[in-house]
Amino acid sequence: MADNPETGLGGFSIPDTLPILPLREAILLPFTATPLVVGQPRSVKLVDDVMRGNRLLTLVAQRDPKVESATPEILHRVGTVGVIHQLARAADGTIRMMVQGLERVRIKDWTQTEPYLVARIEQAPDEVLEGTEVEALRQAVVDVFSRLVAVSTDLPDELPMAARNLPDPRHVVYFIASVAPLETSMRQEVLETDPVTAKLRRLLELLQRELAVRELGRKITTETEERLSKKQKDFYLREQLRSIQRELGDEEEGSGEVAELRRQIEEAHLPEEARREAERELSRLVGISPASPEHGMTHTYL
Repeated sequence: MADNPETGLGGFSIPDTLPILPLREAILLPFTATPLVVGQPRSVKLVDDVMRGNRLLTLVAQRDPKVESATPEILHRVGTVGVIHQLARAADGTIRMMVQGLERVRIKDWTQTEPYLVARIEQAPDEVLEGTEVEALRQAVVDVFSRLVAVSTDLPDELPMAARNLPDPRHVVYFIASVAPLETSMRQEVLETDPVTAKLRRLLELLQRELAVRELGRKITTETEERLSKKQKDFYLREQLRSIQRELGDEEEGSGEVAELRRQIEEAHLPEEARREAERELSRLVGISPASPEHGMTHTYL
């Protein structure tokens, strides 16, 4: 069944015409709150006018974030109606505000471009179908998101529990899409996708891809750290051996031949496995007294 358009609107009645605030590097999703900074004169005037009225505005992401003064042509047609909850003005004239997303809307046509954009809109609540499929998709999304949080140092541990406690699939989709490490274009794609089952599937794909990237990155980091740790350990042991040899008076006698053998190994350009074996035997040679029969055998082997 389709959601009631008023669900989640917090008692606000959304008019047919609203000011449009373009977003360059951000996006507002329904049922989520987003902090925004407004600095352009036309955007500051828009916010000032909105605050004198019902505090409602439509926030729409730009197709090209590099454009500073957005025109209707570079804006997506699907956005979110939001209400300004908190606002603070800085000394430099910029405005910092917290906006709560209410409902997804589509732009029908433009009624004004100056001093800021205004458009006629229509509400576009997501269609939610009840059943085992949507519940299974919801659970899968939360599970993958939980794994993503577990391998990420930049995501709070309490996010998965917050997602599990949300009342319906729409809230789950928009909450996770807003806090997961996704690009703005990906969040816009989630916003535009219909119905909620397709929205859940697309979000699941995006989360799985990000999880795979982070797990691989962590594996590479761990392997690199292990290699460095082994090299540091080997260096420490070699230094200990040299100290012992100095104490025993053997270093001067054997240092020349060891240096020569090491040079020969480096210049031979051996395959990786053969090089590791040669270095291993050379390390053994360093620790063997020149007077020992094993010293001669190892030297001959090298």
